[in-house]
Amino acid sequence: MRRQSALRASAVVAVAISVISFSASADAQPTAGKQAPAAGGCASLPKYAELKTALAAATVAESSGLNNQMWATIVDRDGIVCAVAFSGKSRDSQWPGSRVISSQKANTANAFGLDASSASDGSGQAKGLALSTANLYSAVQPGGSLYGLQFSNPVDTGVAYRGAAANYGMATDAMVGGKIGGVNVFGGGLALFATGQKMVGGVGVSGDTSCADHMIAWRVRNALKLDHMAGVGGVSGDPARPDNIIFDIGANGQSAGGFGHPKCINTGDQTKLPVVIQ
Repeated sequence: MRRQSALRASAVVAVAISVISFSASADAQPTAGKQAPAAGGCASLPKYAELKTALAAATVAESSGLNNQMWATIVDRDGIVCAVAFSGKSRDSQWPGSRVISSQKANTANAFGLDASSASDGSGQAKGLALSTANLYSAVQPGGSLYGLQFSNPVDTGVAYRGAAANYGMATDAMVGGKIGGVNVFGGGLALFATGQKMVGGVGVSGDTSCADHMIAWRVRNALKLDHMAGVGGVSGDPARPDNIIFDIGANGQSAGGFGHPKCINTGDQTKLPVVIQ
């Protein structure tokens, strides 16, 4: 009897140790649906309060389009959401659907941008290459050079819609820490470049016409001082604004340069946007 009792006690201890080991292993893993950021990652990018302040100021400064309130998202170079914010008094002061659209735009600008580190062995972009989401509009139309791009890299809806809606656009937004995905091909998404023309992520803005979204995103990036893009390659034809929106779609509906974007209601003057910095 004593031997059987001892065996039962040993079995209980073994099970307990297994449970403890499993729990410790689970605790060491990233939260389900979230990604462990790469070194630098979100830690080196603006936090929620900085994004919210920059977005509010940019929304006031740019009154083109419908003059709506806005959503904004920042992602790091791995596409992980770092911050989500809105400019209005509450999360329903702006279009609810624009929260996820802003994250799509941030992801797109990050996903299809490069810095000079891309160049090696005769390939890559020696000066880097920044493409705003506005630059993609014409290229993804039927017959365009990038047709179908908009159907790639879909949004992870498990990341986009998880968590309490009351926290959307707050520091506790459950989208933060997740890899959002998504491709958006109209104005409002811009690559982020830190000192030394190093690409570090993307910012996306949504809530108004796509033209106004681009203008406001541009002002947000400028306010955050993540437009160190002097000398970076682009398709705009303006070295002072390499990834600026292009309005070159003719009466035939075709973009003269292949990267044009339609004009919108009350379109602002893109040539008056701040120039990028060294």
